[in-house]
Amino acid sequence: MTIVDTRTPDPKRLISGETGDWEVVIGLEVHAQVTSESKLFSGASTSFGAAPNSNVSLVDAAMPGMLPVINEECVRQAIRTGLGLKARINHRSVFDRKNYFYPDLPQGYQISQYKQPIVGEGQVTISVGPDRQGQFSDVDVGIERLHLEQDAGKSMHDQHPSMSYVDLNRSGVALMEIVSKPDMRSADEAKTYVAKLRTIMRYLGTCDGNMDEGSMRADVNVSVRRPGDAFGTRCEIKNVNSIRFLGQAIEYEARRQIAILEDGGTIEQETRLFDPVKGETRSMRSKEEAHDYRYFPDPDLLPLEFDQAYVDALARNLPELPDEKKARFEAMGLSTYDASVLVSEKAIADYFEKVAEGRDGKMAANWVINDVLGALNRAGRDIGESPVSPDQLGAIIDLIKEGTISGKIAKDLFEIVLAEGGDPREIVEARGMKQVTDTGAIEKAVDEVIAANPDKVEQAKAKPTLAGWFVGQVMKATGGKANPQAVNALVKERLGIE
Repeated sequence: MTIVDTRTPDPKRLISGETGDWEVVIGLEVHAQVTSESKLFSGASTSFGAAPNSNVSLVDAAMPGMLPVINEECVRQAIRTGLGLKARINHRSVFDRKNYFYPDLPQGYQISQYKQPIVGEGQVTISVGPDRQGQFSDVDVGIERLHLEQDAGKSMHDQHPSMSYVDLNRSGVALMEIVSKPDMRSADEAKTYVAKLRTIMRYLGTCDGNMDEGSMRADVNVSVRRPGDAFGTRCEIKNVNSIRFLGQAIEYEARRQIAILEDGGTIEQETRLFDPVKGETRSMRSKEEAHDYRYFPDPDLLPLEFDQAYVDALARNLPELPDEKKARFEAMGLSTYDASVLVSEKAIADYFEKVAEGRDGKMAANWVINDVLGALNRAGRDIGESPVSPDQLGAIIDLIKEGTISGKIAKDLFEIVLAEGGDPREIVEARGMKQVTDTGAIEKAVDEVIAANPDKVEQAKAKPTLAGWFVGQVMKATGGKANPQAVNALVKERLGIE
């Protein structure tokens, strides 16, 4: 059956080729390890970094007579994730055997879900941007399904010159496979979507989202077509383990397919891998169709059933999710960009809320984004490692609002707290950092600057904006301690300008 997308293509989302414009169509299958202390069908630990093959039960090793037993915590986490994706929760789902050779899955098949998954259709709204005009574009990405399945182990090919080693610690760990609809039309949209999924799951505590540890990875389906045409033949890029690599893989694959089609060739449906060193995809195998896996219901597991009351109880205890938190931050006067940055990680949002409590939200956001996150990015740290606590940053903001220090002094104070720690108020007292508010002292400094620059005085009278030069000189003369508002007012008074 030919599928036709009737939506009008957005010109901004098209790729220019040698013979005209093309549209890239992207769908994603995101594999997220469930946050749980034990595996999906066994009591073995899921801890990361353990010695090879130390977290393996007899069930994981597929010893004869060993039967799987469902882990209820994994079921709860899947339902909570489905609720976070605004998806339909299926009260009855079935586990199937997916028959496929996995060298690192001892039982020789994967227990997964096929026609009857635990979570059905949902939707995630992503904000892509900002563009050159500072605008964001909202894109709705449909969720096809979320199903539970076992993860496979890990094959290591660099431990021996002629043999591969297998570590089964990951074998049997619960995975949520989140399958999107082919609603994305650019690498930026796909990157934003994966980042949004990761954020939602981190807020929920259902997956840690650590792509570098393999606990979240994506299979990317990419095809290209002329605007308005039916969907083209897709290629799947397996196991992309970073958002940056995801974007690079899509960009390369789209260009590769366009070049083939413009040269008169055809796209072969296949599975490919992305090489981050070369920045290109390469063929792995021809793509299998679903029927090749010979799915059938697992005879060792009964259908999974629960009622709406079970779902409602979980829904009542969900935390505030990124979209709701972002809307609340925007209601505080924050821009879409600032709110998006602050909700990108729950820990950042929590830090900001502590700083903003009882204070000006916009001012708090500026300090958190520009100063705290800026310093952490330069140091390669995350918000949980911030040397400046919310209380310390809040104290700096309070000192500014009280008029005890100026904005410039506050920057210097922040750097001291960042490097040395300590109570901001005590530092200001001990180091004599209070701004000068004594009108007499400020008048003296203003008069001295004006007297030393008569030529500038005449220029300022002709061009009032030059008053700012005098303000800067006075601030310099007072070591940045003079109250800027008082200086500005006195300079204009002495120069006789409005």
